[in-house]
Amino acid sequence: MKVLVIGGGAREHALCRSLSLDPDVTALHCAPGNAGIAEVAELHPVDQLDGDAVARLATELGADLVVVGPEAPLVAGVADAVRAVGIPVFGPSREAAQLEGSKAFAKDVMAGAGVPTARSYVCTTPEEIDEALDAFGAPYVVKDDGLAAGKGVVVTEDVEQARAHALACDRVVIEEYLDGPEVSLFAITDGVTVLPLRPAQDFKRALDGDEGPNTGGMGAYSPLPWADPKLVDEVMDSVLQPTVDELRRRGTPFSGLLYAGLAITGRGVRVIEFNARFGDPETQVVLARLKTPLAGVLLNSANGTLDDQAPLSWSDDAAVTVVVASHNYPETPRTGDPIEGLDAIAEQDAPHAYVLHAGTKREGDAIVSAGGRVLSVTATGKDLAQARERAYAAVGRIRLDGSQHRTDIARKAAEA
Repeated sequence: MKVLVIGGGAREHALCRSLSLDPDVTALHCAPGNAGIAEVAELHPVDQLDGDAVARLATELGADLVVVGPEAPLVAGVADAVRAVGIPVFGPSREAAQLEGSKAFAKDVMAGAGVPTARSYVCTTPEEIDEALDAFGAPYVVKDDGLAAGKGVVVTEDVEQARAHALACDRVVIEEYLDGPEVSLFAITDGVTVLPLRPAQDFKRALDGDEGPNTGGMGAYSPLPWADPKLVDEVMDSVLQPTVDELRRRGTPFSGLLYAGLAITGRGVRVIEFNARFGDPETQVVLARLKTPLAGVLLNSANGTLDDQAPLSWSDDAAVTVVVASHNYPETPRTGDPIEGLDAIAEQDAPHAYVLHAGTKREGDAIVSAGGRVLSVTATGKDLAQARERAYAAVGRIRLDGSQHRTDIARKAAEA
């Protein structure tokens, strides 16, 4: 099988790493990719938002499967363009991707499917914003209706900060605050059959102790030793299957990766948000534990044959990912700094720890930072404590001037 992966972040590096280990994958391509992905896949320049360009590249390569990683190409209809030339693609259509592209659309689908979620208001005027903020009170949860690369949500006790964020958005969703721990649960679907993966937890705040601004994610771990063993079955029954059924009923079947961001509240499970693709950095830890070869599962989703898929096989090991971010992330990050220590990790920490590249590029013989989140250092172990120890030992070998990372990823869960 020849596979083309679209994207260039740590999520795509995790996907490419898993696909490169699949004996059925005879050729692996990625566009545009990054310096780390270049070690396992052949890279191609492409405008990943240009569906025709992606479809052309897939045709030229003779791809048997295209995997669209990021949300922006999905919302732009790239999967539709690839399907139109007869190539199987893992990722939802433009219409179905509105589940992530529009918070208001997602709320409407959840209402139709009877999915438990936070009460909310969709606001477009200053008057509506003030009414909604007054109705819910602090802490305020304000979400840009459109895509914002993981940074469109503000959760704050400060009403002026909440109002300022709301006024900066064209259309905004203001909703009640959901207490309790958060869980990310991915499911692969072909629009009918839903195949859940293992749950993970990520860390959105930039600083230790969940302080600082929201980010795209500073780390993740799996499994969740504190979670109810029946959680996945419960979410399948109350969230994932009803959502897939509702989208099919509406004539916009969802095929690809359905991501449910969940809050485990005192009143039960509630959906915080849906995404239409693998989440980053949770993908890094979930795929680290998946033993079933990945390509066939994704192809079954793309071809509508997921009911033929054998049950997935999982490692009992735990996995932890720590994100190394550049100076000043998540504001305007500094780029172009050389990254050292990657060879030392490959020599001394493999196979239990490895580095997945996010914002990197090659300049001559050097690999330099090229984004806000630069690396995802991922490790496995017999339990979270060992995986965590291995991940941070590897992080300690990395030298990137001005870089930052959280030191408390999975700490509470490992000590529980």
